[in-house]
Amino acid sequence: MGTLHIVATPIGDLRDVTMRAVEVLRGVSLILSEDTRTTRKLLDRYEITTPMLAYNEHNHAERLSRVLRTLEGGDIALVSEAGMPAISDPGEALVRAAVEAGNRVSPVPGPSALTAALAVSGMPATLVTFIGFLPRKKGERRRLLSQLADRPDTLIAFEAPHRIQDSLEDAALTLGGDRRIVVCREMTKLHEEVFRGTLREALTHFVTPRGEFTLVIAGAPTEASGEIDEAATLEELRALRDRGVGAKQAIAEMALTRGLSRRDLYRLWLQLGDLESD
Repeated sequence: MGTLHIVATPIGDLRDVTMRAVEVLRGVSLILSEDTRTTRKLLDRYEITTPMLAYNEHNHAERLSRVLRTLEGGDIALVSEAGMPAISDPGEALVRAAVEAGNRVSPVPGPSALTAALAVSGMPATLVTFIGFLPRKKGERRRLLSQLADRPDTLIAFEAPHRIQDSLEDAALTLGGDRRIVVCREMTKLHEEVFRGTLREALTHFVTPRGEFTLVIAGAPTEASGEIDEAATLEELRALRDRGVGAKQAIAEMALTRGLSRRDLYRLWLQLGDLESD
C-alpha cells in the first residue's frame, strides 16, 4: 500500500515552500491538486515534473476510487490551492478513505493561513474555535455567530471578498460592533494587509475589498451574563419590531440598557420570525 502525503504549499510567496515539500512532490507518482493552475506555478518554479490530477469539490467523489487504486501501487501527494490540505477542502474525505483502505497518511507541514493569522493577531491562542468558511446564507451565518457570541474562544474564519461586508455586518450584529477583530488580507503577497480594530471599524475600512481574508475575532468577555426574563424580553423585542426597529438596533439597545447577552437577545429575536427580513 502507498502513502498519501498531505503537503502544505505557500499561501502566497512561493519561497515559503519547505525543502521537504519539494522533495516529496518530486518523489511521488501523482500530485492531487485542488487548483492545477496555481500548483503549476509552484511546480515550474522548482522544476518538478510529477504528473498532476485535479482533485476538488467538483470532481472528488467521482475520482476517489481512481485515487485509491493508484495508492495501491505508489505514493500520492495532496495539495490544496494554498496552505495545508484537508482544512476546509475535499481532502478531508480523501484522508478518511485512505485510512480506511489501509494506507499510511503522512503530513508534510508548512504554510497555513490559520496559524499565520493567529500568530500575527496578538489574540489569545489558548482557546480557539476555527469556523472555516462562514456559511454563505445570511440566516445560517447569523445563527452560527449567535451560538458563538458568549464564548470566550478566539474565533477564526475564512471569507471571500464578495462576502466580507455581509459577514462583518452579521458579526457586528450578533457579537457587537465593538468586538475586536484582526483581518488578515492577502498574507505573504505583495498587497498584504493586517487590519486591527473593531467590527464596526472593519466594516467602514473594507468598502471595496479584494483578495482572500482570514478573520480573527476576540472572544466574549468572561463575565457571566445577567439573568433574562424571556417572556418579558420577547415582548419588548416585539414592541420594538412593531415600531419598525430592525434586529441590529433593537439588540444593541437592549444589550446596552438591560445588560443582556446579545446571544440571548438574538435567539429571542429569531423567535419573532424576522431573521431574513432584516
